Amino acid sequence: MKRILAINPNTTQSITDLVAKHLRAMVSKDVEIVPATGAFGAPYISTEAAYAVAGHAALDCLEKDPSCDAVLLACFGDPGLFALREVSAVPVVGLAEASMQEAAERAGAFSIVTGGRRWPPMLERLARELGFTAKLASIRPITLTGGQVAAAPQAAIGALAAECRAAREADGAAVVILGGAGLAGLAERVARESGVEIIDSVAAGGRVAEALARSGEAHYSRIPPEV
Repeated sequence: MKRILAINPNTTQSITDLVAKHLRAMVSKDVEIVPATGAFGAPYISTEAAYAVAGHAALDCLEKDPSCDAVLLACFGDPGLFALREVSAVPVVGLAEASMQEAAERAGAFSIVTGGRRWPPMLERLARELGFTAKLASIRPITLTGGQVAAAPQAAIGALAAECRAAREADGAAVVILGGAGLAGLAERVARESGVEIIDSVAAGGRVAEALARSGEAHYSRIPPEV
């Protein structure tokens, strides 16, 4: 069995359970998803302060369970990504990184639609650090946080779909990333309602994490996006 440590660096167990459920449904039968929830910090990450603490919580999760073949940082925004890479003996990938890479490999620009009004500056910074700025058309948040979307997903579909349509029509995005652990599993419904091509960040992260677990490599060698 290959083991993927899926770290949710916030303290909400239901978000961890949601991500683990969707990851287990998509990975191969010989891959074990080992979920881990932050032992301290915010119930849902939506501020710079919570983001900073979440990086520490993610490191704590890895220290408690280092026996894995790959690490998936299951928070869109990837708090602590570079620190995890520094200390981990196995490759590490984050939801935002994996989905931005997948989007950047397609023709045209991409946008991100996510939950929480404070996320855009943090995601813009991450996109810049990872080298995706040239392909990023826009970041469009809805008022509801990812935690609120996870609690009542049907109520958020319309708002998410509206922002996806705006990303295509106003911002020129060819594809939209639906970003957030709390938004796992909603991509198909949002795509149907919006008519826009959608990437589910949890699914993208799962695909990369499984490939990394099988690779036997110590690090994730990401292909730089084409500009």
